[in-house]
Amino acid sequence: MENVITSLLETDAYKFSMGQAIYHQFSDYKTTWSFKCRNTDVHFTPEMVEEIKRQIKAYCELRFTEEELAYLENVIWIKGSYVDFLRLWQARYEDFEIGTDAECGLSIETKGTWLNTSMYEIPTLAIVNEVYFRMQYNYDELLDSFKERLTEKIEKVASGEYKLSVFSEFGLRRRLSAEAQDLAVKMLKESELGTSKFLGTSNVFLAKKYGVTPVGTMAHEWIMCTGQGNHKHNPAYSNWYALDAWVKEYGILNGTALTDTITTDCFLKDFQLTYATLFSGVRHDSGDPVEWGEKMIRHYESLGIDPKTKTLLFSDSLDFERATKLYEHFAGRAKIGFGIGTYIANDTKVPALNIVMKTTRCNGMDVAKISDIKGKGMCKNPEYEDYLLRCIDWRMQHDLKL
Repeated sequence: MENVITSLLETDAYKFSMGQAIYHQFSDYKTTWSFKCRNTDVHFTPEMVEEIKRQIKAYCELRFTEEELAYLENVIWIKGSYVDFLRLWQARYEDFEIGTDAECGLSIETKGTWLNTSMYEIPTLAIVNEVYFRMQYNYDELLDSFKERLTEKIEKVASGEYKLSVFSEFGLRRRLSAEAQDLAVKMLKESELGTSKFLGTSNVFLAKKYGVTPVGTMAHEWIMCTGQGNHKHNPAYSNWYALDAWVKEYGILNGTALTDTITTDCFLKDFQLTYATLFSGVRHDSGDPVEWGEKMIRHYESLGIDPKTKTLLFSDSLDFERATKLYEHFAGRAKIGFGIGTYIANDTKVPALNIVMKTTRCNGMDVAKISDIKGKGMCKNPEYEDYLLRCIDWRMQHDLKL
């Protein structure tokens, strides 16, 4: 099997936006990340685990090329000091613990500096996906079904049956293969899509290759680590610490805030006039998207901000049909955008994997993602999760604000 990851640019764009802020503000933070397969009917064989190990070792041998670094330096929010750091950066296989002691047959943990371990998440998940689908199924048959479905979806977008306004491809972590994602981005870039516009992809390597926008701002890890990884912080204020550090790094640039790490309702306590003005929009990743969108519009209006000047970016388990309904519901009331992952990058005749790799410890203490719906949260210590929930509940009941 050929190497899955062949360039260090082959990761999601928000790994660089978060990575730069980590480098400048939190370079001493240390984190532990844990892999989880949410599918109950999936099993990784010992042969798959060995191939995953080999693939990760190959990934750890990669270095950024000068051409790749020059591309990054041309991104408006990336600074030369961070590019100089990346020139020296290399993944460490010693940071990985890979075994078979899990229900699904595959366990992965990474431990080390946040600067390093943050960069491992996306390539690791892409490797796990591609190894699984190539070794579990007839890959050529899967790829044929992928091409058929992709062609059909693009035709429906072009005809106007699907209306998505502006959308991007977010599927790297759960793609069928590098080949499949490359084909999807190429076809979306080259196709006439009617009233819909394909903006770009989260995969920086493919954004560079096809001249589209690398899309992505922040992930849950940013709020979890900046807000919960400092032992002096009250975790119910996680979003304030995260937003404050982001503005210190970027000002008004690169500003799409993720709302659901410790629930959107708690997020809104901190997303008051200053941050709501500075950030260009917000991203939805769990819970009912219509309820969330209505809540965000009401919140902007309560602050005297015209929602039409702000972006509502939807990215939770979307397909083109769901995105169309959301666009039709919110059109004209705010700027609407979509980040669509698995439905573009791994839509075949067999179900996709539902795998994640999340931060579970930071600076020696537990951290947690609560989310707006059960099933998307993650924490390895129930006692810490209970503590965090009680902190959030106390704040919500007493309406405390900074």
